[in-house]
Amino acid sequence: MTIDVKPSPVTSPADTAVPEIARVGVIGAGQMGNGIAHVTALAGVPVMLLDVKPEALSKAVATIARNMDRQVNRSIVSAEDRDAALARITTSTDYAAFADADLVIEAATEKEEVKRAIFKSLMPALKPACLVASNTSSISITRLGAATDRPEKFIGMHFMNPVPVMKLVEIIRGIATDEPTFQAVQALAVKLGKIPAVAEDFPAFIVNRILVPMINEAVYALYEGVGSVSGIDTSMKLGANHPMGPLELADFIGLDTCLSIMQVLYDGLSDSKYRPCPLLVKYVEAGWLGRKTGRGFYDYAQNPPRPTR
Repeated sequence: MTIDVKPSPVTSPADTAVPEIARVGVIGAGQMGNGIAHVTALAGVPVMLLDVKPEALSKAVATIARNMDRQVNRSIVSAEDRDAALARITTSTDYAAFADADLVIEAATEKEEVKRAIFKSLMPALKPACLVASNTSSISITRLGAATDRPEKFIGMHFMNPVPVMKLVEIIRGIATDEPTFQAVQALAVKLGKIPAVAEDFPAFIVNRILVPMINEAVYALYEGVGSVSGIDTSMKLGANHPMGPLELADFIGLDTCLSIMQVLYDGLSDSKYRPCPLLVKYVEAGWLGRKTGRGFYDYAQNPPRPTR
């Protein structure tokens, strides 16, 4: 006897509708979070900005308004567009404010345990169809997505700093991310005026896989006495035509963020070439994190900033 077994129908990506992202939530009112809220609101999308600290929200809204004023002064946006964009931004300290969000973008500090704790609190507040993105610059999207109740709707959306100026957004799929989520988030990136680059889910993705080891090597050059802070930065600006020297750039990014990315690379790839420079570790231990603390490889209490070594 023969049994006629009919193959199960295969659902192609085209058979599944791409979700519409009409309302966005952003977690974290720091430099990245307020920048993401800024460009989202200017693109005509209502955005809810959340932070655990009310004072951080007040500061973020003031920063957004100031940055939009600069854009008006430079004729990049009109005063009417600025006013409409600011009206689209609301703030909250309660995850329940994300009940109607179609996408929530996490933009908290670059520490996996912090992000996991955020997702644990966030998930119960979301509708089932809501997509979730992380602005992580280095951590596994697959692993972060597995810490949520919707890994198929979880994706990496790594903006560059400063968000209103930089055009690139890295889009990173985890192993479980479905095609409609990818298509929806990529379309949103374009709507925000960004150019998406698709990266595989490997430690630090594309930009930081290349950029941060260069910064770490510059710190090694300083540590080993190859050159001074000003010598290294001047050499790379004039010799490689970089707009910022690597140590100045490290201060701009935040030395704690640079160290976190190097640790992700070192742990994830098990290659000694990614070992964080001991001097970078010492600066972070000292709390000399760069511009945000007023001191890193440069002392920002001076004008112009003075090298610290």
